[in-house]
Amino acid sequence: MKKSLIDQTLRFIKLSNEITAAALAIELGVTKEGARLNLLKLAEEGLVVSFVKSERVGRPVTYYKLTEKALAKLPDAHAQVTVELLSSVRQLLGENALDLLIGEREKKTYERYEAMLKDASSLEQRLEILTNIRTEEGYMAEWKKEGEDYLLIENHCPICAAATECQGFCRAELKNFRLLLGSQYEIERISHILSQGQRCTYLIKEQPKQTINGDTLSF
Repeated sequence: MKKSLIDQTLRFIKLSNEITAAALAIELGVTKEGARLNLLKLAEEGLVVSFVKSERVGRPVTYYKLTEKALAKLPDAHAQVTVELLSSVRQLLGENALDLLIGEREKKTYERYEAMLKDASSLEQRLEILTNIRTEEGYMAEWKKEGEDYLLIENHCPICAAATECQGFCRAELKNFRLLLGSQYEIERISHILSQGQRCTYLIKEQPKQTINGDTLSF
């Protein structure tokens, strides 16, 4: 299988969490049998694993998802070097120095994102720009609306190794999202890759409003 086809297939499975041969066939523009053979080849290489799910109607369906070996092929932002550097900072300079390092990164990231978001006038515009930025950085980001709420979804974490070494990175990212999207919204991380989640998902809800003496207040 060509490397570009492997990468495209792995990325599609990562974005979808789990797929069928039929779904892959549509994505790649090939026959269902061609997609199935591609998946079998990836399974032989230890990159995907298959499992069967019972649907409401008809026969059980075979699904495929990525293995740890496949996840290791996705961008990792030079994971080993990063982890070693963080460990050295902690050992040589202490936890406070590590916090200062993460705080500086958080500040620069916020300033860069905010400059790109300055012309966005609505939450949906800000989410669209933000997910485009994060996708370019390797997070495979997307957003969707669910009823009155929104979800910001990151299907991959290119700094996962660094975040595992120091979860201050995750706290900093959540803080930046809250600042970037505005105080009128409540943002909560409801799934987390570091907690065995398939992706990081943020629930975005408008802050409740309360009327006092005729004035509408947001909390």
